[in-house]
Amino acid sequence: MAVGHQVSGVRSERLSAQEIAENFADLHAPYDAHEAAVAADRCYFCYDAPCMTACPTSIDIPQFIREIQAGHAESAAKTILEQNILGGMCARVCPTETLCEEVCVREVAEGKPVEIGRLQRYATDMLMEKGAHPFTRAAATGKRVAVVGAGPAGLAAAHRLAMHGHEVTIYESKPKAGGLNEFGIAAYKSTNDFAAREVEWLLQIGGITIEYGQGLGAGLTLDGLQADFDAVFLSVGLQGVNALRAEGEDKDGVRDAVDFIAELRQAEDLRALPVGRNVVVIGGGMTAVDAAVQSKLLGAENVTIAYRRGRDAMGASRFEQDLAASKGVKLMFNVMPKAIHGNGAAAEIELEYTEIVDGRVKGTGETLRLAADQVMKAIGQTLEGQPDALALEGGKIKVSETGKTSVSGVWAGGDCASGGDDLTVTAVAEGRDAAEDIHASLMG
Repeated sequence: MAVGHQVSGVRSERLSAQEIAENFADLHAPYDAHEAAVAADRCYFCYDAPCMTACPTSIDIPQFIREIQAGHAESAAKTILEQNILGGMCARVCPTETLCEEVCVREVAEGKPVEIGRLQRYATDMLMEKGAHPFTRAAATGKRVAVVGAGPAGLAAAHRLAMHGHEVTIYESKPKAGGLNEFGIAAYKSTNDFAAREVEWLLQIGGITIEYGQGLGAGLTLDGLQADFDAVFLSVGLQGVNALRAEGEDKDGVRDAVDFIAELRQAEDLRALPVGRNVVVIGGGMTAVDAAVQSKLLGAENVTIAYRRGRDAMGASRFEQDLAASKGVKLMFNVMPKAIHGNGAAAEIELEYTEIVDGRVKGTGETLRLAADQVMKAIGQTLEGQPDALALEGGKIKVSETGKTSVSGVWAGGDCASGGDDLTVTAVAEGRDAAEDIHASLMG
């Protein structure tokens, strides 16, 4: 008798609607006014505050917390948004535990920092709920700037350029703006369609048009943009996903973690989303944790993160690692994928133990097998489809401190550009700083 494909364990509706709703509720409940006042009271309002230095967008943290303490949440929000126009999203997704809160004097002294992220969310949410936009446009300059990519870097650049009076057109290949804020972050960090609402709120500045379904390549060229606009800002992100380079990688049930997260974020009904019984996520960054935790929240029975180096080398912060563990995700270190076994569809993954020799990962020859009907790759992304004219550095577009590329009149920022961490907050800083440089060069 011929043996057909084995039945895959990947299926939908593992949990009830109520369980799903509870699982995907807000990770940190927002503060009420009293909680915010108590939290603000813990700040020492340090002169030369270390939290400010640790913030990639250099928000004046003592200032905004003092404004909350005084009962002026909206002024606090303006202080935040002047430096970081996506302050609402950053308050939700920033790894504050390795940035501002890690260096907080209270954290260093007593192991409990001022909860800067939650205070930031309290202030920005209050202002955004009012529906008014706190900034106004300068007089029109007659200059036109093209922004390619509506992710955090592109949105921050567009807002700042519009504020300076320039006309901005954003070209976005996807049908929605927001970039990884919309498509790439765990659903429990951005509830109630927050990413989309933040984009809508940002566009209230005026002077920004978004053209959807348009990315670099088909019909949209760098030469064409340079001919039509006074300046170009590229924030195209990273489109490619690195290969596992393991046998059986092409089997059913093997997929990119970024696609899984995007599908989950855009799903109308999370119950309808198929997930494996035994899920293995390969990688060690935030994407790996987001994919693993959400698999568990969708009802997967066994979820494992397999990472090729030790715990300390993991890109995900200790907070994220602990969050995964608290949801029942198993973390495995010093293992790398060797092969995916199964008849057509994944059934098992073979992992090889690793050791680090002179800083490089090396297989030891000792292997183990885990049941795996779904294997997700979260091993980093690569730049694809960038114009040949642009000089690269470390596989990304080479840029100066202010985002200038090797091509005159073209700037770049966010994940596609060299330097910086792949964080929303870093992308915002790069977009904002490039916009200031573009403005200075346009106004001569």
